[in-house]
Amino acid sequence: MIREHSLVKPYQGLGTSIPYWDFLGSTMVTNNYIRLTGDLQSQSGAIWNTVACYLRHWEMQIHFKVHGRGRDLFGDGFAFWYVKEPMMGGDVFGSKDYFTGLAIIIDTYSNHNGPHNHGHPYISAMVNNGTLHYDHDRDGTHTQLSSGCVAKFRNLEHDAYMSIKYAHDALTVMTDIENKGIFKECFSVAGVKLPVGYYLGVSAATGDLTDAHDIISLKMFDLSTPDDDVLENRENIMPSASFFEPPRDHIEDPKPSSLSTWKKILLLIFGVIVICGCVFIGGLFYTKQKEQQRKRFY
Repeated sequence: MIREHSLVKPYQGLGTSIPYWDFLGSTMVTNNYIRLTGDLQSQSGAIWNTVACYLRHWEMQIHFKVHGRGRDLFGDGFAFWYVKEPMMGGDVFGSKDYFTGLAIIIDTYSNHNGPHNHGHPYISAMVNNGTLHYDHDRDGTHTQLSSGCVAKFRNLEHDAYMSIKYAHDALTVMTDIENKGIFKECFSVAGVKLPVGYYLGVSAATGDLTDAHDIISLKMFDLSTPDDDVLENRENIMPSASFFEPPRDHIEDPKPSSLSTWKKILLLIFGVIVICGCVFIGGLFYTKQKEQQRKRFY
């Protein structure tokens, strides 16, 4: 394990600082976890490694917890980053759009009604050279490297882990969310070329829908071996990938209702009362009309 690229308990150094790490936004450091967002609306937070990573082959293991009060509606999600420009907030799960580098997107936003071909939470990957836009309305499927996977990690009573491995130009993402201590492959894609000297980070965001996003540990491992051949210089290359998923139709997602359950119930009751009142008044009017017709007849 490479200490300067890892984050383990106890987190804090002198004062409120964390050795080798800096944080943004709503991030809160406790003794047991680092909370990027609370279970509150419109929050975003991030934690970034302050030391550039020059490992050619590596594996990042993320110990995390995502939890909230929402049962059917929740969001938005979090992301792991290996990018050229760290410490920049934005609209992509709390970090910058049009980034340069690699993003592993963990999208929990559940309020999708379009022709989505997967469930949520959903894990996918994106490599960007600074020119691509992450489209939330399409879950980024027009720029993802390969088909991702659904991972039901919300509100688990046991620990959840994710492994992100980059070696020999192949990216492999695995999860351990079944409390078996075994990583299960989510997806693997070859032909991914990343430069060295970029920065590691994790960010998260909430919108109208919410979740608490907690990072418990980040452990970076050097996978290089003495048998590795002499490698080309990767300091100045542009991030690239040889495969992307085909795009799908753009579907606008409706905004989730901000009304609470009790407000919805009260509105329903009010609507029923109004309808009953209209029926009652209409009945009185109809009866009066009939009575007047009978009086004229006699």
